[in-house]
Amino acid sequence: MIAIGSDHAGYHLKESIKKHLDKKGIQYKDFGCHSEERAEYASYAEKVANAVSSGEYEKGLLFCGTGIGMSIAANKVKGIRAVVCSECYSAIMSRRHNDANILALGGRVVGVDLAAMIVDMWLDTPFEGGRHKARVDMISEIEGKNIQKGC
Repeated sequence: MIAIGSDHAGYHLKESIKKHLDKKGIQYKDFGCHSEERAEYASYAEKVANAVSSGEYEKGLLFCGTGIGMSIAANKVKGIRAVVCSECYSAIMSRRHNDANILALGGRVVGVDLAAMIVDMWLDTPFEGGRHKARVDMISEIEGKNIQKGC
């Protein structure tokens, strides 16, 4: 199951992707926002990131104006590897090599059809593991050290 969320700037793209996921039979939970009324991206990024970090949800999708704010906020949660992608190749590689667990998309940057392609490729691409697992483990070690230091 996928956790999804947006702010007001990503609301329309999120709603379009929800319809796309419905057609594909992919289950999700929408953590908000639920309208175009101004909403702060960080609170929705935190909700989705915590849902993924806890293991309750396998992956997350976040939507804001550019995807940047959402990814920055989500990456503050331990265990999250959130990426912003505006094209398919980066989406694929973020899964293959980085085991990204949250994808952020910009409603002001990416059109609905391209966003659906990016989401499909991101969701369908497995993590390769192998030498890439050691690199992802290094990222987790860095995260752990800096949390212990209070950084």
